[in-house]
Amino acid sequence: MIRYIIRRVLIGVLILMIVCALTFVFFRVLPTGNPALLRAGRDPHPNLIKEIERVLGLNKPLIVQFWDYMKEFFLHFNLGYSYYSQESVRSLIAERLPATLSLTVGAAVLWVLGGLSVGIISALRRHTIVDRLSMGSALLLLSIPEFWLGFVMLLLFASDIGKFKLLPGAGSYVGLTYDPWKWFTSLIMPWIVLAAGSAAVYARLMRGQLGETMREDYIRTARAKGLRERAVVRQGVRSAINPIFTLLGLEIGVLLGGAVLVETVFNIPGIGVENYKAIKASDFPVVQGTVLLAASFIIVANIVVDIAYAYLDPRVRYS
Repeated sequence: MIRYIIRRVLIGVLILMIVCALTFVFFRVLPTGNPALLRAGRDPHPNLIKEIERVLGLNKPLIVQFWDYMKEFFLHFNLGYSYYSQESVRSLIAERLPATLSLTVGAAVLWVLGGLSVGIISALRRHTIVDRLSMGSALLLLSIPEFWLGFVMLLLFASDIGKFKLLPGAGSYVGLTYDPWKWFTSLIMPWIVLAAGSAAVYARLMRGQLGETMREDYIRTARAKGLRERAVVRQGVRSAINPIFTLLGLEIGVLLGGAVLVETVFNIPGIGVENYKAIKASDFPVVQGTVLLAASFIIVANIVVDIAYAYLDPRVRYS
């Protein structure tokens, strides 16, 4: 197991280096615009552009810029500085990570509990009215865009513009340590919007996986031996949940890199919104930092999921 973990960590570091190189090429080599020219404003003097390039380090050869960045990132976890505010990218991400983390974790709890519960019920009651209603609802949720559902919920339930005025509206997010109750109520609608589509995916996936598992020979054997149905279902769920656990790890890793649409609709100061602003402004260090952060989350999530497989399914062994 230890050798496997070390090997996966080394592969993860290699993937991070490749991601770093690709984003560097996209924003420095491809014609995305000169950040110095964008920062200098309209009709800048050539000397001003050269001075900005010198301050930002853009006058160095590309290979030198890339080497400096890689060295700072892997040795000191230094993600550079914003071209426009000169603020540390690491500080920018650290400031906005709690909001994205709150949004992602809360939504993950909702979609896992809701999706798996509905999927298990549908699998055990196939072709009944309950199954048809739940799978039809799942298909409907999958078809609704997040931004549209977010706007509808704001129009219905937001305290400022909503018809029923039950929950805080857009821009009401506060930190957990500042006011726990306001933090909770301000995230109820974003959690529901972000979890809706994923819960539908999990419900359909769980229904299919559990339905196949319950027809396996070892399940029939367990029933023939007189094992209680609840214990049989528990064993089937444990065997069927592996693909869902894989999807959960990947999805959480992606969302921790920034849920742009939901953060934008509800005006949550998270990583996704910051990354969107940086892309529009060609603020390369911020974009690079958020991309590397998302890649890191996905790599770590993959490693955790693979290790957890051995505990979820005793048949899995690592050599």
